[in-house]
Amino acid sequence: MSVIKPFKALRPEPGNAARVACAPYDVPYESEVRELIADNPHSFLRVTRPEAEFPEGSKPSDEAVIAKSVENLEMFIREGYLVEDEEPAIYIYRLTSGGRTQTGVVAACSIDEYDAGLIKKHEKTRPDKVKDRTDHMVALRAQTGLIFLAFRGTDETRRLIAQETTKTPFYECPCDAGGVSQTIWRVTDTEAIERAFADVPALYVADGHHRAESASLARKTLKEQNPNHTGTESYNYVMAGVFPAEDLAIMPYNRAVKDLKGSNEDELFARLRESFDVVETDRKRPERRGEICMYFGGNWYSLTFKGGLSAADAIERLDVSILQNNVLAPVLGIDDPRTNDRVTFVGGIRGTDELERLVDSGEYAVAFSMYPTSMDDLFAVSDMGEIMPPKSTWFEPKLKDGLFVHRI
Repeated sequence: MSVIKPFKALRPEPGNAARVACAPYDVPYESEVRELIADNPHSFLRVTRPEAEFPEGSKPSDEAVIAKSVENLEMFIREGYLVEDEEPAIYIYRLTSGGRTQTGVVAACSIDEYDAGLIKKHEKTRPDKVKDRTDHMVALRAQTGLIFLAFRGTDETRRLIAQETTKTPFYECPCDAGGVSQTIWRVTDTEAIERAFADVPALYVADGHHRAESASLARKTLKEQNPNHTGTESYNYVMAGVFPAEDLAIMPYNRAVKDLKGSNEDELFARLRESFDVVETDRKRPERRGEICMYFGGNWYSLTFKGGLSAADAIERLDVSILQNNVLAPVLGIDDPRTNDRVTFVGGIRGTDELERLVDSGEYAVAFSMYPTSMDDLFAVSDMGEIMPPKSTWFEPKLKDGLFVHRI
């Protein structure tokens, strides 16, 4: 059983939606945020990434950054760029990019279900990032971005979503700079949709593990501050975009490493050939599972894993696990990629050109282009209660921040 419920969204007026909507807080670099805010002072990045409004090179305190976020949210409301719905609703949210469409619902999901493991996760979180978002939620008394959840679609959820999309949309945002268009319908008679999701056995965190964990901790803080807690307060729910798995596509999450940990080129290739067939190639992206493309010294190489894949368990057969267990840890000394600052993760949307740029600049020594993890992989690992290596999945298109805010 999956609990979803309507909520009163704080949202832009339809005419302002395209100006307010922005990328999730953790996607753009700080330099990009500065440019985006300069070009568009109504970008919701002013609420989610207010540090970019401080002088470049300054180091504002966490308290100062959060205070600026609170100030900017209040300004957005005062100036009418964000308004709150008069009645609770569930929203149908469609994103279209490159001829592919994904359509799901935006609703409030139960934090009790998350804490009980019924909203399943597959990734560990970093305590510093969780604290940052928790403090942000508590100070603003608001969840400012969607958690991205996936589920195995049913005939009834598909029917109801399709039914609502025949109606006049509430928002229609044209293609943004990334070529993504967005369409939103508002549903105030939500009983049928709520019933349909009650028959969905589980929801899965596709993207937004830090936001989900932060919502749980923010609920704990606000519950402790509320002597009249009943369990029905809005902070007991977290705002999420919930999409059927059959609509979703995962892009690879690539890696780059700053140095060879004292090894030279001959030693690197000798170690690689212990586990892989290594061939120079013109291809920059793997064609199949068990293959990794490596950029080194201005050339691309195909690394084909010699070990078997079929007998491996759901985690060990992941290409990100093969890279971690056979290259990053034993060859390059990256034992914990979550904390080691010699490795960086490059989302698939930035492409292999970004990998070449990082290495050619001399900032990084080697980069790896990965084969994408599948939704079946994600479900299998989550159903086992296990954890994937960090940064195993990159979903695209990203759900926008600023179209929905959930006051808690």
